[in-house]
Amino acid sequence: MYKVTSKLKIVAFALMIFGALFTGIGFFAVPGSEAEVKEMLALEASTHGGGHGENYNDAHTVENDHIETDHSSDHGVNHDDEHAEHVYHQLQNRPWSAVYVAAFFFFMIGLGALVFLALQKVAQAGWSPVLFRVMEGVGSYILPGGIIVFILLLLSGLHVNHLFVWMEEGIDVVGHENYDELVAGKTGYLNVPFWLFRAGAFIVGWNIYRWNIRKFGLKQDEAKDGDIAWYKKGFKHSAMFLVFFIVTESIMSWDWIMSVDPHWFSTLFGWYVFASMFVSGITTIALVTIFLKSKGYLEFVNDSHIHDLAKFMFGISIFWTYLWFSQFMLIWYSNIPEEVTYFVTRIQDYNLLFFGMVAINFLFPLLILMNSDFKRVNWFVVTAGLFIIVGHYLDIFVMIMPATVGESWFIGFSEIGAFMFFAGLFIFYIFNTISKASLLPKGDPYLGESKHFHY
Repeated sequence: MYKVTSKLKIVAFALMIFGALFTGIGFFAVPGSEAEVKEMLALEASTHGGGHGENYNDAHTVENDHIETDHSSDHGVNHDDEHAEHVYHQLQNRPWSAVYVAAFFFFMIGLGALVFLALQKVAQAGWSPVLFRVMEGVGSYILPGGIIVFILLLLSGLHVNHLFVWMEEGIDVVGHENYDELVAGKTGYLNVPFWLFRAGAFIVGWNIYRWNIRKFGLKQDEAKDGDIAWYKKGFKHSAMFLVFFIVTESIMSWDWIMSVDPHWFSTLFGWYVFASMFVSGITTIALVTIFLKSKGYLEFVNDSHIHDLAKFMFGISIFWTYLWFSQFMLIWYSNIPEEVTYFVTRIQDYNLLFFGMVAINFLFPLLILMNSDFKRVNWFVVTAGLFIIVGHYLDIFVMIMPATVGESWFIGFSEIGAFMFFAGLFIFYIFNTISKASLLPKGDPYLGESKHFHY
């Protein structure tokens, strides 16, 4: 039995405490009014020799000499007011967006690990049973993680924040200042009650499987005389879960991520999010396994098990890159305004992060894990794993932030704090779950094969 050490608890709680403190500072630092934003923009303009409003007025005046000066000034003032209001809403969204990105990221790690466990069960894999308790532990996070994500979605539905523009009042009312014809045509699907119902149904469905597969595994450990009835139940439930998941994951990716920018869509998006989720979950399983082995646990896990986990990390990283390039290349080449705007915004305002996360998620796994021998070396796998985790956090960041925060993004207290808080919660919860049962699923019929697995 594994026991959570006091040192690990201290690290987890320190991350949560400092993360909550930093996140709170991020919320506190949000301007309280548009007037504060105007002062901030004016100060920035004077510091940098001219701001957005000033440049606009100069250009407007030169281009329209025949228009009266006072009229031009009024137009410039109106434009400055609109710009200040726009920036104000972006800055209000920023801490909420940071929390949402981190909450979803760690939730998707747990869900990815749970899917990997289900695939092992359905495939009746002989190499992986010694890792099942780690997979169950990482997957267990979808309970608190799912509750937190749902609360954030509920707060959006109650207009506490404004992450989802399709929720704006009057957006489907002809003649209203917020009216959007395209969004109005989607209100049969994109409406808050139905949206929240779908989210709740998905989270409950995924957690039912999480609870069942854990229970079946523990019951199988208690079975006698070679009875594998609980193992068979786990197989059937895993197969049903995978069917449920493949449908609900796509809808979830549309609802929770793609709908922050309801004018844009991609038929590859569900697969793209799945690849990010899947490789992050597998990577975390590998990191937790290596950590436990370093502490003297999981004595039956050998280099071949680590090698196979690293193969999945490598392979799914390549699969993710294929999906990223397919989505990017087809949209960029076709150059349809409604579609290409998604990438134009990210390239203009998030250039370093956008291409940086592609390099991290593709080049580092490729260079570090391509060699088969490196997949057996723990520190190589850990190095690649840390790059993958950071890279896919940035992937989610770049999916969400351009639509909610726009050009007003910055990695500061909110972003660092939210990541720290959810990292601490994640670490504490999964290791606490792992400590609740034997690290070896003693009743699994493939355990003997897994113990002696060599590749």
